[in-house]
Amino acid sequence: MRLRGMRWPGSISLGIIVLLAFVAIVVPQFLHGDPLALSDDILQPPSQAHPLGTDDLGRDVLVEIIYGTRVSLLIGCAAALATAVLGIAIGSIGGFFGRAADAVLMRLAEFFQVMPTFILCVVIVALAGPGLTRIVAVIAMLSWPQTARVVRGEVLRLSRLEFVDALRCVGVTEWRILTFEIVPNAIGPVFALGALIVGNAILLEASLSFLGLSDPGVISWGRLLSAGQRFLFSAWWLSLFPGVAIFVTVLAFNLLADALRDMFDPRHQG
Repeated sequence: MRLRGMRWPGSISLGIIVLLAFVAIVVPQFLHGDPLALSDDILQPPSQAHPLGTDDLGRDVLVEIIYGTRVSLLIGCAAALATAVLGIAIGSIGGFFGRAADAVLMRLAEFFQVMPTFILCVVIVALAGPGLTRIVAVIAMLSWPQTARVVRGEVLRLSRLEFVDALRCVGVTEWRILTFEIVPNAIGPVFALGALIVGNAILLEASLSFLGLSDPGVISWGRLLSAGQRFLFSAWWLSLFPGVAIFVTVLAFNLLADALRDMFDPRHQG
């Protein structure tokens, strides 16, 4: 799968992401039984029966990683969508109307940008309690400033073009100009930022799960890593394969973000 103008690292990363989506959505439909069901095959190394081995409760690690893929992609995509909506709204309003609104919103963005994201996320989730919805909300709350600044810059550029003055001359309202003319033409770079936020959100959720701050009722890659650290030397597969899944997924989204940035802004191309 390759989009026109996308270089080969972006094409490979896009293929990996499509494969991950297939694994998360389609493959669980063919897995029968409870993925958390216990068995007597405790701490079995990778074999034909269990390609990625089993954990200390006899559960198949491959099945756990497949179900963890669904959680990671859900968290990442939901956080990126919420961040995009919040960042586009704030950035477009500040950039288009300027003055007091722009000053207040950009100072608010600066406040969130100087905050230590991971530490603040840990504190908020620890106080509010674990839950996927809370994690998505916290990630969006801490990630919107960069999106808002990019959108603001595009809106400032577009609002100075002649077609905007022409629309005002024919009686089109400011809000209509912003909503239907400015914003659709300003959100191109947001796609690249969105891919980057997905990867960051997946990594952040895995970190929270590793610390025991994610939803205990779901299977996640971070929880698998946390459970496997006790058997790091005796059952290496418990930590290796979830770690590889996190690494490959985050790397794929980062490479896709670079490719999308090059597509929407040729000035970044080498």
